[in-house]
Amino acid sequence: GPKVTYVPPPPPDDEQAIFAHYKTGMNFDRYDENVVQVSGLDPPAALMSFADTNICDTLTVNIAKAGYSKPTPVQKHSIPIILAGRDLMACAQTGSGKTAAFLVPVVAQMMRDGVTASSFKEQQAPECIITAPTRELVNQIFLEARKFVYGTCIRPVAIYGGTQMNYSICQVKLGCNILCATPGRLLDIIERGKIGLHNVKYLVLDEADRMLDMGFGADMKKLVSFPDMPQKGKRQTLMFSATFPEEVQRLAGEFLKTDFLFVVVGHVGGACSDVQQNILQVSQYFKRDKLIEILYSIGNERTLVFVDTKKKADFIACFLCQENIPATSIHGDREQREREIALQDFRSGKCLVLVATSVAARGLDIGSVQHVINFDLPSTIEEYVHRIGRTGRCGNTGKAVGFFDKNSDGHLAQPLVKVLSDAQQEVPIWLTEVAFE
Repeated sequence: GPKVTYVPPPPPDDEQAIFAHYKTGMNFDRYDENVVQVSGLDPPAALMSFADTNICDTLTVNIAKAGYSKPTPVQKHSIPIILAGRDLMACAQTGSGKTAAFLVPVVAQMMRDGVTASSFKEQQAPECIITAPTRELVNQIFLEARKFVYGTCIRPVAIYGGTQMNYSICQVKLGCNILCATPGRLLDIIERGKIGLHNVKYLVLDEADRMLDMGFGADMKKLVSFPDMPQKGKRQTLMFSATFPEEVQRLAGEFLKTDFLFVVVGHVGGACSDVQQNILQVSQYFKRDKLIEILYSIGNERTLVFVDTKKKADFIACFLCQENIPATSIHGDREQREREIALQDFRSGKCLVLVATSVAARGLDIGSVQHVINFDLPSTIEEYVHRIGRTGRCGNTGKAVGFFDKNSDGHLAQPLVKVLSDAQQEVPIWLTEVAFE
């Protein structure tokens, strides 16, 4: 394709913008009701408050400025495990604070041990590499890392595809202690000799099940097999996701030390109970009418609509605009500049509806998303759980509607019944009948 020339605008660097966050919701304290299981030998005791950790004052102040008043269950268990130097696989519901659960202890240890100041070196040797499946999620993790390292010499960097390669290289050259990257750009920049792996102490896989499945599994194996990447016994490997299918748990073992710990908050792969789920029987031919009916009824509430193809995302966004509903789209075929503008228009409320493929299903933290509509249900139940988790985050409530067409979605009936039941949602009688036909 044509040479990529896009250079993303620098993020605002005033203190107010760096520490911007949205408020916890009325159900935030209910996270503590979740049952937590920790599998593995000799897990350290859970953390009851951020003050209980032996971390430096700068980080404690940054945690408070970032709006973290008390740890969520995944943070209570993950932070002491990581501070104890153990490998970790953690599964917790969407929007429950997994990013801080790995960033806080990693940054704490980097502050304690000291980092290599390496500005303007031709090859950088980061202490921490965090990899995630989408560009938008990588950028979000980077923005979160900036909060915790504020006022220190630790420098986080984000690199991802769709942007000019020279821009990525320049960002890295300025100094890089925490590298947040998509797999493709990460491997590219390593192979160009701009990143050395010999100094890696922490390897983090966010949305780990996606990173280890057919999508990026080969890239992850390639990453850990570079000659200068410390062996798994000499680095700390951390994996986080809201879903962990059993086959992925087996794959994860190849990357983790044998004494790793597995933290499960609630059910493995369970949906967030703060999201009110509603599954409707809608055939392919009536989906557009139903979508318009729902969008008109909910008025000016921010809504994320998921579809199954890139073409359909553009088509539905265009269709909604013709119906006087301000909408935009995000998918893998849009240029990175367009993707970022679409997200910004949605965040700001300029467009009340964002039509997306699964590129927006994981990790994205957008304030005030009140509704998720699965115009097309995904092929797997894990993807469904991630999609509906774009609402009902951080103790806030949200609503999710799914259009179920028996001809195309029959395979999802049984797992949907389980997810609805586990989240204490009403299971339609017709769905139970389809599931057990």
